Amino acid sequence: MKARILKKFEEEIQQLDRELKTELPKEIKRARELGDLSENAEYQAAKERQRLVAARLGMLRKRVGEIALMNLGRIPRDKIGFGSTVHLNDRRSDQTVVYQLVMPEDADAAKGWISTASPIGRALLNRDEGDEVTVSTPNGTRLFEVTKIITIHED
Repeated sequence: MKARILKKFEEEIQQLDRELKTELPKEIKRARELGDLSENAEYQAAKERQRLVAARLGMLRKRVGEIALMNLGRIPRDKIGFGSTVHLNDRRSDQTVVYQLVMPEDADAAKGWISTASPIGRALLNRDEGDEVTVSTPNGTRLFEVTKIITIHED
């Protein structure tokens, strides 16, 4: 999981780096040739995009450094933690829901991937099978029972 995220970020960094160093300078040069820069929408748009790309590159590089330092060995082997797949019984609907706890960058509710920083993700961390978990969400309070845990170490 860590390697997949790092690979995704590295690919985006390469694409943005190419845009910043190759494509945007050409756009800016082309826009400068059109004349008055104070009223040149193409120039303003290219400069704004250049600022956005540079900011995104800085954020991605910082995040790659943080993720690279993660020690997956410190994640609990018997409790819910990052990378765990969790089977929950939703007490309100009496249906089973399955979530995998992922990094915020990978969160995708449609796939059942929830961030460890989300309300449900935070409430589930360090829980065990059989625990009841009450979660305050934007849609109201939800009550779950943890019925099964598969940790990152078991995948």
